[in-house]
Amino acid sequence: MRFHDIIGNERAIEQIRRMVDSGNIPHAMLLHGEPGVPKLALALATAQYIHCTNRHDGDSCGMCPSCLQHQSMNHADTFYSYPITKKGDNPVSEDFDREWKRFLSEGVVAEDYQRWLAIIGNENAQPIIYASESDNITRKMSLSAYTAKYKVLIMWQAHKMNKECSNKLLKLIEEPDPDCIFLLTTDDAKAILPTIYSRTQRIELRKPSTEQIAQYLASSGEIDMREALAMAAPADGNVVQALRNLDHGSETHDFHNQFVRLMRLAYMRDLGGIKAWSESIADYKREKAQRFLNYATRMVRENYIYNLHLPQLNYETQEESQFSKNFARFINEANVERLLKLFDDAARDLRGNGNAKIILFDVGVKVTILIKK
Repeated sequence: MRFHDIIGNERAIEQIRRMVDSGNIPHAMLLHGEPGVPKLALALATAQYIHCTNRHDGDSCGMCPSCLQHQSMNHADTFYSYPITKKGDNPVSEDFDREWKRFLSEGVVAEDYQRWLAIIGNENAQPIIYASESDNITRKMSLSAYTAKYKVLIMWQAHKMNKECSNKLLKLIEEPDPDCIFLLTTDDAKAILPTIYSRTQRIELRKPSTEQIAQYLASSGEIDMREALAMAAPADGNVVQALRNLDHGSETHDFHNQFVRLMRLAYMRDLGGIKAWSESIADYKREKAQRFLNYATRMVRENYIYNLHLPQLNYETQEESQFSKNFARFINEANVERLLKLFDDAARDLRGNGNAKIILFDVGVKVTILIKK
């Protein structure tokens, strides 16, 4: 992982680059920011930059032995710590080394926590970093550096440490060996033990812009910039969500067809058709039905903006834009807020385990009232 692979956050990268280049590397850094912001990616890029033997143009070279070892996740002086489920009496991250390498190899630019849960085989689990992990870290960081000047520990989701682990790690951070560097990442800086938090160099990562995320999505060559913007905009700076939107491309097409179907049935006041529509959406899994309602919310918003005749503010796929040409006039000041609230409330009710068929039929009936001929 190199700095140029990171989406956005140029100021944070420049701050880290200056510290490393000057030789004034803090012994502990805390990279924090909202979920979906690429903190782990920056930690990996930082470790590679620290160890690179041929840095140039403000980045690691990607070619030297140290860089190649980082890219294969086999650098002798780089250690990883991350939340796991219990396996045996003294659970440590290394118990899931194979799964961790798979996680990193499948796309670390977006550190999808749900994907990690799926890889370790329990999407309902609550992984933590156990006390036994701190003993393992102490052992590793007490060894002499093997190939580099510094040993680097990358701890992902540091707020998942249990209390005993946090207290033990605190002692390491308070009295580190001169060749030890700790790179901690977290989605929830407030959950970090305050004494650890106060002893770290804190670097807050900001949400990348819609355009930056879209450029990253379009760089794959699978979609053009217009489609990429449509996937990035609803993610609101969350890289993980943007990639999910891209992965769900066929789902987005299906949602669009269902949205169009609802609006046409509402226009015709076809309650029988709306009942059938509500049952088809209710047949989705509850999470998918919520995603549809979120999609409907976005489409209402995009169609309202469409009426402003400011195309630079619209983030729609070509298919969506084609529909908006004729439909946007039905979304106006008189109904836009009530439509947005209608879909938002329905998604909330589904999350509360309400009856999906009743909730969705109610949505359809109210849309017929709000959409005027």
